[in-house]
Amino acid sequence: MAQNSTRVARFGVFELDLSAGELRKNGVKLRLQEQPFQVLALLLERSGEVVTREELQQKLWPTDTFVDFDHSLNTAINKVREALGDSASSPRYVETLARRGYRFIAPVQSPADAHAPDEPSPETINTTATLSASRHTMAGSSSDSLASVALHPELEVPIPRRSITRGLFALIQVMYLAFYLSALFLLRHVQEIGDSFRRPWGATVLAGAVLITAGVGIPLRLYLLSAVSFDYQRLGEKFRRMFPFILALDQLWAAAPFLLIEQIGLGAAFAVSAALLYLPFSERTLIRMAYVGTFADTRAR
Repeated sequence: MAQNSTRVARFGVFELDLSAGELRKNGVKLRLQEQPFQVLALLLERSGEVVTREELQQKLWPTDTFVDFDHSLNTAINKVREALGDSASSPRYVETLARRGYRFIAPVQSPADAHAPDEPSPETINTTATLSASRHTMAGSSSDSLASVALHPELEVPIPRRSITRGLFALIQVMYLAFYLSALFLLRHVQEIGDSFRRPWGATVLAGAVLITAGVGIPLRLYLLSAVSFDYQRLGEKFRRMFPFILALDQLWAAAPFLLIEQIGLGAAFAVSAALLYLPFSERTLIRMAYVGTFADTRAR
């Protein structure tokens, strides 16, 4: 990547604008300090090549600068990875080569590299017009298709509209709220089902389990519903930390359909239970799609 102030390099859902000194993701400007920005620019300039730590030191830290170079470079690389949602253990953009340096491994598009075609001479304009138009059409369609497809950096699927993923996640929370409230309003019937176990403690244990899990689940679902509705930017980080607890809670409620075997039959109870078992993983995937950076960043720390 030549030192040209008009250059814009694109890779995945990101683009680096040297003229503006900005890193953008899907058109949204990301915060990146000067030194990490320069490190990323140099790695993009040498995309696919190993950039040694010594080269980075010579180009970014003058000889008369007294700093802890190793710490400063490590900090800059970590900032770059945070901005890109990358990780050292499973890199998609910046690869670390132990005791050598770093290498940018993702494909890079540099539109400014494409030179404008030379003006055809009068003698050849008629014979080359069709071929030139065909080439421009092919190049334009290829560029448009590459630019229009934004892939998730971890899931390797096209990133859908955030309103869709957030809306689906909100619907799941509403569904669980309906489960909890229905069970509480029909607690007497739950106790009757517990009595059918023919154990003196069956009704008490079942009703107690419903009360405790629903009592915990209602505020949890209200928190998640409000967070996704107001587009809380740290929801990806929060959900990742809560996921083990959410998984355990949802797996308990996934057994609820078997309490209704007499009403819906064994087959239907099994099908509904299987769907509920998968649902918490669907929630996690929806959050990872809606909050691409934050979920990946906490995972890489």
